[in-house]
Amino acid sequence: MRHWKWLSLIVCFAVFGFSFVISPVYGQTKPIELNYSIFFAAPHKNAVLSTEWAKEIEKRTNGRVKITMFYGGTLTPGDKCYDGVVKGISDIGFSVLAYTRGKFPLTEVADLPLGMNSGLVATKAINDFYKKFKPKELDEVQVMYLHGHGPGILHTKKEVKTIEDVKGMKIRCTGMAAKIVEKLGGTPVAMPMGETYDALSRGVVDASLAPQEALQGWKWGEVVKYTTNVLVHPTAQACLLS
Repeated sequence: MRHWKWLSLIVCFAVFGFSFVISPVYGQTKPIELNYSIFFAAPHKNAVLSTEWAKEIEKRTNGRVKITMFYGGTLTPGDKCYDGVVKGISDIGFSVLAYTRGKFPLTEVADLPLGMNSGLVATKAINDFYKKFKPKELDEVQVMYLHGHGPGILHTKKEVKTIEDVKGMKIRCTGMAAKIVEKLGGTPVAMPMGETYDALSRGVVDASLAPQEALQGWKWGEVVKYTTNVLVHPTAQACLLS
């Protein structure tokens, strides 16, 4: 009996001592560090909101999750952002699904000219769509949030008054909007937002489809002269986690 008492006492001391050894290790657990690739420039409102989202994640996890932002497509350009998340180049990415036409055939429904007249309506529509259909084409990633922008309207270097004025125009667009441009008689040119300012400035394209905010957020107001208010298409934008 005495032998077992001594053995029990030794085990207790061993466990007690071991707890002192391992407790500092747990206390020094490193935070989870993630990088976030976004094609918007840092001053753009979408980049600002994404940064606030990242800060909120850090706050709610008491600093256990830290997110480093990479703006302006410096980590992965807009049209490569989705694949960058899948391949692990970035942990989180903010992408326009229309930049990779054909990759998301079900979600492309959000690109159709459905007459949605605001970003709020488009955002509610794409989130309701995702919750209901859970498209498997997005199973490679974890969708953190989705939103749509305002109507894609036509910004041009020359005035457009009739459909005839569009014929022969090189129009920057993405996704299903290319078919709309073709039907109007224009020539669709696939191009991410980050490349469009220079393309408009140098005459590589004559016009671009985008929401009104592009005149300020992307500074297109410096390189286009006219905006034609037509409800062409809203586009789904997504924050994705690998």
